[in-house]
Amino acid sequence: MTKDEQKQLKPTLSLLDATAISIGAIIGGGIFVVTGIAAGIAGSAVVISILIAAVIASLTALSFAELSAWQPVEGSVYEYTRRLVSPFTGFLTGWMWLVSNTFGGAAVSLGFAYYFTETLPIAPPKILAAIVCLFFTALNYAGVRKSAILNNFLVLIKLFILVFFVIYGIFFVKTTNFEPFLPLQKEVLFGTYFMFFAYGGFARVAVIGEEVKNAKQTVPKAILLSLAISTIIYIFVGLVAVGLVGSNALKGSESPLTLAIGSTGNPWAQQIVSAGALVATASVLLTAVLGVSRMAFSMARQKDLPTSMCKVHQRFGTPYISIWIVGTIMVLLVLLVDLREVVTVSTFTLLFTYCFANISATKLKNKKRLYPKILSFLGLFTCLILMVVVCTIATSAWVAGTIFLVIGTVYYYMRKKLKNKQKKSKASLIPNHK
Repeated sequence: MTKDEQKQLKPTLSLLDATAISIGAIIGGGIFVVTGIAAGIAGSAVVISILIAAVIASLTALSFAELSAWQPVEGSVYEYTRRLVSPFTGFLTGWMWLVSNTFGGAAVSLGFAYYFTETLPIAPPKILAAIVCLFFTALNYAGVRKSAILNNFLVLIKLFILVFFVIYGIFFVKTTNFEPFLPLQKEVLFGTYFMFFAYGGFARVAVIGEEVKNAKQTVPKAILLSLAISTIIYIFVGLVAVGLVGSNALKGSESPLTLAIGSTGNPWAQQIVSAGALVATASVLLTAVLGVSRMAFSMARQKDLPTSMCKVHQRFGTPYISIWIVGTIMVLLVLLVDLREVVTVSTFTLLFTYCFANISATKLKNKKRLYPKILSFLGLFTCLILMVVVCTIATSAWVAGTIFLVIGTVYYYMRKKLKNKQKKSKASLIPNHK
């Protein structure tokens, strides 16, 4: 295998695979875990938080569709910002995307562990979450096609179980659980911040654009299809969950949907929903490792990260060094950080990268656009609003976000300085024939 071949990935994924990867990245930790946190803030009007989050996600999704139709490339928002804004902002965007999705992967693995130990307490949640991270890291190492086949299967199961939750649970909904319903209170916007985490994976497929067949048409379709399907499911699940037990009960649970369906008195229904949570969080973790490793691969290919991270395995065709580094960091996070903090930091850093996705989309010329440029500006504005909202919820998100930005900036300029020294050193070794 030549050096160029070691830096290329093959297109093997269809529209079904691409859509399933995005659905797999969206539906998981958010609806099964974060619903409880959001309900505790927004109250019975949490469904309004779900709707607002869907609108904000949709605006940014249109920007991703624009960019993917223009030039699908591994690394997505990192490559777009690097080419359309500047190399430095591109690096920071990719860097914050890595932080966001690594923290997000840790969050969903913790969600998996909490649901699993509630049914079968065989190990402490954090230890179980670490084991799950390692398992899905190994699966990603074995090849994207194998990961996609498993993901398609997991997506079908979790969609079936969420539909079951809605159809079965709706017969036990109590309208009194929606009282008081206060959709105009500021807490609804605060709840939106956390529910945005539930939509955060809609652009995951754009990060693996080079591995999708006919990517210019397939990737935009996959992004919008997955977001539409997920939004419909989220709205019904949110309504039924609140209707079953009320927002006060949901806020105290790390496995809110199991708690909600448990109010029906049917232990089998509770077990089915718990199984759905395990499948959902597992598929999100699978796509999280996939996405983060590909972002690291793309950044290494441009020499913004160590070039060893863009090496492709000769047998499996995967960026194996990136995959194992990502998996190891996720394991450390689940062992050391608490669930709410992980979600807060993940959402803040993700919003940062989505701001630059929208900025990048505004740079495209009108003749290359699918949608009016104003939609990209609205996407930017709404992402900024959510970033401001988090100031009143958790200042730790701003602190952590700033720290990661500083670390990224220092790393970028130190690496740039080192590369310049190496160039000068090589130049000095070239003999002067004058």
